[in-house]
Amino acid sequence: QVQLVESGGGLVQPGGSLTLSCAASGTILKIYNMGWYRQSPGKQRELVARITDADGTNYADSVKGRFTISRDNAKNTVYLQMSSLKPEDTAVYYCNADIRSRSYSGPLRTYWGQGTQVTVSS
Repeated sequence: QVQLVESGGGLVQPGGSLTLSCAASGTILKIYNMGWYRQSPGKQRELVARITDADGTNYADSVKGRFTISRDNAKNTVYLQMSSLKPEDTAVYYCNADIRSRSYSGPLRTYWGQGTQVTVSS
């Protein structure tokens, strides 16, 4: 079994910064893409940022220049550094990861964390 656990969410004022973490644990052979998504009330879940196992990154246009995604492969952890936060960044943030658990011939599965709330408000 594989689990993803997010941390670091909270309340921050506009213009402030916050860093989210997501640690994967369990039976893990290799982690490929890792990403952060967000969902606010009444809206669909959207991609915020993604990072490959070769450290290639891509970002939603709305967060480019403000957010930075990174990973620590030794810790099976992905981070999202958020700065210049805006009220419209308020959402539940979810991490996900594409993971092979037992062998390279086995299935590649996508796992999700439980989500962490980020609220940007004065």
